[in-house]
Amino acid sequence: NGAGPSRRGGKMASTAAGKQRIPKVAKVKNKAPAEVQITAEQLLREAKERELELLPPPPQQKITDVEELNDYKLRKRKTFEDNIRKNRTVISNWIKYAQWEESLKEIHRARSIYERALDVDYRNVTLWLKYAEMEMKNRQVNHARNIWDRAITTLPRVNQFWYKYTYMEEMLGNVAGSRQVFERWMEWQPEEQAWHSYINFELRYKEVDRARSIYERYILFTLLVIVHPDVKNWIKYARFEEKHSYFAHARKVYERAVEFFGEDHMDEHLYVAFAKFEENQKEFERVRVIYKYALDRIPKQDAQNLFKNYTIFEKKFGDRRGIEDIIVSKRRFQYEEEVKANPHNYDAWFDYLRLVESDADAETVREVYERAIANIPPIQEKRHWKRYIYLWVNYALYEELEAKASKRTRQVYQACVELIPHKKFTFAKIWLLYAQFEIRQKNLPLARRALGTSIGKCPKNKLFKGYIELELQLREFDRCRKLYEKFLEFAPENCTSWIKFAELETILGDIDRARAIYELAISQPRLDMPEVLWKSYIDFEIEQEEYEKTRNLYRRLLQRTQHVKVWISFAQFELSAGSEESLSRCRQIYEEANKAMRSCEEKEERVMLLESWRTFEEEFGTDVTKERIVKLMPEKIKKRRKLQAEDGSDAGWEEYYDYIFPEDTANQPNLKLLAMAKLWKKQQQESEAAEMDPDKDIDESES
Repeated sequence: NGAGPSRRGGKMASTAAGKQRIPKVAKVKNKAPAEVQITAEQLLREAKERELELLPPPPQQKITDVEELNDYKLRKRKTFEDNIRKNRTVISNWIKYAQWEESLKEIHRARSIYERALDVDYRNVTLWLKYAEMEMKNRQVNHARNIWDRAITTLPRVNQFWYKYTYMEEMLGNVAGSRQVFERWMEWQPEEQAWHSYINFELRYKEVDRARSIYERYILFTLLVIVHPDVKNWIKYARFEEKHSYFAHARKVYERAVEFFGEDHMDEHLYVAFAKFEENQKEFERVRVIYKYALDRIPKQDAQNLFKNYTIFEKKFGDRRGIEDIIVSKRRFQYEEEVKANPHNYDAWFDYLRLVESDADAETVREVYERAIANIPPIQEKRHWKRYIYLWVNYALYEELEAKASKRTRQVYQACVELIPHKKFTFAKIWLLYAQFEIRQKNLPLARRALGTSIGKCPKNKLFKGYIELELQLREFDRCRKLYEKFLEFAPENCTSWIKFAELETILGDIDRARAIYELAISQPRLDMPEVLWKSYIDFEIEQEEYEKTRNLYRRLLQRTQHVKVWISFAQFELSAGSEESLSRCRQIYEEANKAMRSCEEKEERVMLLESWRTFEEEFGTDVTKERIVKLMPEKIKKRRKLQAEDGSDAGWEEYYDYIFPEDTANQPNLKLLAMAKLWKKQQQESEAAEMDPDKDIDESES
C-alpha cells in the first residue's frame, strides 16, 4: 500500500511536468550579418577579463604570534617551491622567492636561493645583478666583491658587470681596487666606451699621466690589433692633450693619426680637427697647408665639410688671394663632377682647362689636358670631332705660349695629326697651325714638309690657300706657281684660284701668262662662279687698255648668256672707253640688247635695260633720242591670276604687275582695248561730276 501513493505521486509529477509550458524562442527578424563582427577570441578574452574583475581581493591576514608567522612562512615557501618545481627555468620565480626572503631579512636563505638559481642558469645577467645588489643593499661588501668577481670571470663580455663593479669600488673609496678592476677589464680589449670610462675615472682623480698612458695603450691597440680604427678616437686623444695644455703632444697625436691613416683612408673630420687646433694656436700658415693637402687628396664628394671650414677660415684670416683659391677649388670640384658624369662633354673640359690654366702649375694643367684629349669621339664623323679638335689646339698653344716648351708643342701637333683619320676627314686648321709654329721656330723645312704631307694625304682648298700664302710671304714665286698648278689640278672648277693665279702673274708683270691663265679658266667645262671669272678677265683687259680684246670678251660672253647685266656692263664700258664713237657705240649696244631681250620671258630684266638706256639718253642724248626711248617704255598694268595649293585645290586669286611693251605687235589689240577702256572710264567720271553739280550745267546752257 505504501508503494501506491508513491507511484501515484510520481505519475502526478510527471503529468505536471508534461503540462508545463516551454518558453517560446524569440524569432530573429533581421538575419543579415552585423557590421562589426565579434570573433570567438574576443569573446573569450572579455570573459577572462570580467572574471578577473569579479574576483574579490584576498582578505588581509593579521599575524598575532610567532606560531602564525611560522605557519605563514611555511605556506609561502611551499608555494614558491611548488612554482620552482613546476618550471625550474623561469628565473623570475627564483628572483621573487629570493626577494621575499630578503624582505624577511633572511639573507642566508636568499643567498641560498640565488646560488640554486645560478646552478640552473649561470648565464642570466639579471640574476647576477639582483644577487650582487642584494649583497650591496645589506652592506655585505666582501660577498658583493665575490659575486662580481665570479660574474666577470664567468661572463667577461658583459660590460654591465664591469661598470657596476668599478662603480661600487669607487663609491667605497677603494680607488686602487677600482683601478685594478679596470686593468682586468682592459685586458679583454673592450669597446671604445670602456676605455673612455677608464680615462675619465683617472681624470676625476687628477691622474693626467695615467690617463695619457691609457690613451697610448688604446691607440696601440688600434694600431696593432685594429680593434677601433676610427678617426674620432685619435681626435679625442688630441683634444685631451689640448685641454690639459700639452699642445706639442696634441700636435704629435694629429701627425701620428695622419701618418697612420695615410692617403688610402683619409677622413675629412681628422683634417678639420687638426686645422682647428692649429687655428687656435694662431698657426695660420699651417692651417692653410693642412686644408690644401687634404683638399688635393680627399675625393671631392667626401670633402664638403672640409670646403666649408676652409672657406670660413679664409674669410676670417685670409686675404683676397686665399678666398679666390677657395672659389677655384669649389669650381674645380664642380667641373670634376661634370666631366666624370660625361667625359665627352668637351665644353665642360674647356671651362675646366680655362680654370686650371689661370691658377695652377704646368704639371697640373698638362695632366688635365691629357685627361681631356684621352676622350676620343666614339664615331669617326667630322661633326663629332669639331669640338674635340680644339682641345689639341688649346693644348699646343698653351705649351708654346705659356709653358714655352717648343719640343712638347711639336709633340702635341704630331700626335694630333697622327690621331685624325685623314682617309675620312681632316682639319686644315691643325696643319696650318703646325706649319706656322715651325716657322715661328725658324724651321722652314719642317713647315713645308708638314704642309706637303697634308696636301698629299688629304688635299683641301684651305690647305692649298694657306701653303700658297706662306710661300707668297716668303717671296717664293716659283713655288707659288707650282702650288697653283697642283691646286687647279685638284679643283679646276674653283674660279677664285684661277683669278688669284692670274693676279699673281699680273703682279709679276707676265701679262701673257696671266691672259693664258684666264683663257684656260673660261674654257673649263664646269665652274663654280663663272660670272666672277669673266668679270675679272674683263677688268684685267680694261686695266691693260686692250679695248678690242675687251669687246671680243663681251661678245664671247654674250654668246654664252644674254643676261641684262652683261649688256648694261658692255654699254657702260663703251661709254667709258673715251673714244669719239663711244656714244654711238653705247647706243648701238642698247639697240642690240633691246632686240635680243624681246624674246626674254623675264620682263623685269627688259625694263631694267630700258631704264638704264633712258638714264643714258637723259644725260647724253638729243630730244629725238629721248622721245624715242620714252615711246619704248612699257605700260605697267595690274592683273589677277588664280592660285593653286600643293594638293591642286583652288587657293584663291593674287594680284601682280605686268608690263606691255609698245614694240610687241602681238600685244597691240590689247593696247587698243586698254585705250578704249580708259576713254570710257573718263566719260563715266565726267557724267558723274555733272550729276553732282546741276547749276553748272544750267550756266553752261545759258551761255
